Parts: sequence; structure tokens; C-alpha cells
Amino acid sequence: MKKEVSLKVKSKFANKYKSGYPLISKESISNPNELSEEGSIIKLVDEQLRFIAKGYYGKQNKGLGWVLGKDEREVFDQEFFSKKLKRAFEQRSSFYKSSDTTAFRVFNGEGDGVGGLTIDYFDGYYLLTWYSKGIYHFREYIINSLKELVDFKGIYQKKRFDESGKYIEGDDFVAGERGEFPIIVKENGVNIAVYLNESAMVGVFLDQRDVRRTIRDGYAKGKRVLNTFSYTGVFSVFAAAGGAVKTTSVDLANRSKSKTVEQFSVNGIDAQTQDIIVEDVFKYFKYAVKKGLKFDTVILDPPSFARSKKFVFSAEKDYTNLLKEAIAITEDNGIIVASTNSSSFGMGKFKGFIDTAFKELNSQYKIMEEFSLPVDFRTIKEIPESDYLKVVFLKKVK
Repeated sequence: MKKEVSLKVKSKFANKYKSGYPLISKESISNPNELSEEGSIIKLVDEQLRFIAKGYYGKQNKGLGWVLGKDEREVFDQEFFSKKLKRAFEQRSSFYKSSDTTAFRVFNGEGDGVGGLTIDYFDGYYLLTWYSKGIYHFREYIINSLKELVDFKGIYQKKRFDESGKYIEGDDFVAGERGEFPIIVKENGVNIAVYLNESAMVGVFLDQRDVRRTIRDGYAKGKRVLNTFSYTGVFSVFAAAGGAVKTTSVDLANRSKSKTVEQFSVNGIDAQTQDIIVEDVFKYFKYAVKKGLKFDTVILDPPSFARSKKFVFSAEKDYTNLLKEAIAITEDNGIIVASTNSSSFGMGKFKGFIDTAFKELNSQYKIMEEFSLPVDFRTIKEIPESDYLKVVFLKKVK
């Protein structure tokens, strides 16, 4: 039996939790020092000691833990997690039927009722990501539930235990058969090489699926496309598949070049016909201005937070200036795909950054399309910050 701790919710936060808000934050609790062992069961009570909700203690950058239910008698056992997983998988049943897309999210944390855990599907392989020691305490229940509910080739895991979400090294293999990597999955008919056994990242961010398809189908043909913060170059592959004249991929990480070459090659595209550059994106912008380079489509998808030798980038603080750099090398009537995965601000504030950037350059723009998380990245209205993805397609007007 796991230890149970009663936490007193401050009066100004009580209604929030009664209305279904799932994140247990430190500032909302009067007695957080009562917590000691992650994985402990938390019982939230109001200042009159009346029961509000029940969850678990697991520290991550977002808070102290997550609410799992409103029934005081609820037991967080294998049956509990099995019900949560079964419901989530049923809601993604249409994805399993697709031969065109074989990689998607099957369980999305608090959106599916268990904060701190995500599960992704890669053509028969399942990848669990644990975001705290607290949720990892329930791993046997969750892994056994997964084994009983689905047919699988193999199960892998990623541990991102520290409060900043940093990856914890260790053997990522859990059960089934070990994959022969890369596994080649499909996304809207395009091949993507993924690795479930290499560090925290697998080679593709599944939340950008709809954006990649839109670039390929509507904004690539005959265009010169610049993909900044390009990671493994999957945006570039989709642009090339959509008929781009040339793609240019820029990322600071040394591994980005070989990974990008691989993504092109698994799609039968000669990487030598594309530009793949290992460089700080900010330095590349300056180089492009100096050389008079311009692009028809610029993809701007920086991390929420990044650190290079000379510069620390924060999306909330620096996105406006980053966008100004992109505007300067975008052709008139060209497209900028402005994207951020920062959960610290919403779409309204993001559009404010966009508006400020264009105004400061005395430039005009038109919003063509907008995107948030795809349907498999299920969210709930009670915690709007979990719908973190914001993408706006901007046309730079003369």
C-alpha cells in the first residue's frame, strides 16, 4: 500500500480543483512540506478538511503531482490504469487503421487522465515516457496493462525524471522484441526514420504532423524553403516531397547533418541536392542577410528554451526578435511558418509577438492558417496550458 498524504488546498485555489484542474502546484498547497516520497498518494482537502480530489506526488517542472480522480475510495491499481489506457486507445482506433500514418500518440498525459505519462506508437512499437519518479512508481501496473490491451512488437521507455525534464540514461528496452533501428514509420505517406533506443529524442516530433502535411501540400511546390532549428530535417523532407526547388536545413547540433541525410535517403531523395548546414541559426540569419539570400518559405520552430555558447534563447522573451530575423530574409509574398511549443503563453500572446515583429520592421502580413495540437494529442479544457502548440502560417505582404 502506497503512503497517503493529506494536502490542504488554499481557499483561493479550492474551486479550481473542484472544477477539475489536474495539476497540483506548490503555490496552491498550505503544507507542501508534508510530502516526502514520490509515488505517495495525495488526498487534497479544503481548509475545512473536506475532500476535494485524489492523485499522486511526482515532481516535474510543472508542479508537485497530478490529480487522478475525485472518488475518495479510488484505488490506483492495475485495473484503474487499464481503464484509462483502454479508453485512450479506443479513442485513437481510426489511427490504427491507417496504412498511410503509422506513428501517433496513444496516451497524452492529463488529457487522457494521467498526468506525467505519455505513450507513443511507432508501427507496432510502443514508447512510454515517464516525466517523474512519482508516475514511475506505478510502472508495473501501467506496463502490465499495456501488455494486456494491445498486440505489440516491442515496448520501450524514456525516463525524464528531473524537474527540467532532462533525460535519464539507462536501457530503454522494456518488453517484446528489440527493434532493428532505425524503424521506418510513415506519416501521411512520407517515410521517417526513428530510434527508440537513443537518448531522449526519437527523430520526429509527432505533434507537428498536420503542419508538415500542410507545408508539403500547399507551401512547397517550386519554393526555396529554409528550415531553421531543423533537428533531423523532417520538415525539409516534407517540403522536398511537396516539390520544393531546394531545401536548406540549419541546426546547431552536429548530429543534425547525418540524421537529416538519413531522413532524405529513406525517402529516395538525394541529400546532396539539398543544403544541410550545422550552424547557430542566429549566425546563419546574419550570413543570409550579408549574402543577400532570400527564401520563399521559412520554417521557424525553435525550442522553448535553448542555450548556445554565447546566447540563451527563451521563446517568451526572444521570439519577436527571432521572427524579425526571419522576416528580413523572406521574399515578398513569401510564407513564414511561425511555431512554438512553449506552454507559458497562449495563442493570443503569440500573435502579439508576431504583430510586434512586423510592425517594428514596417512590414505587413496576412494570417493564412493556424494550428494547435492534433487530435491524438488529447487535451482537456480545465488545463488550457497543456494545449501548448501554436503554429501560424504568415504571408509577408509587400
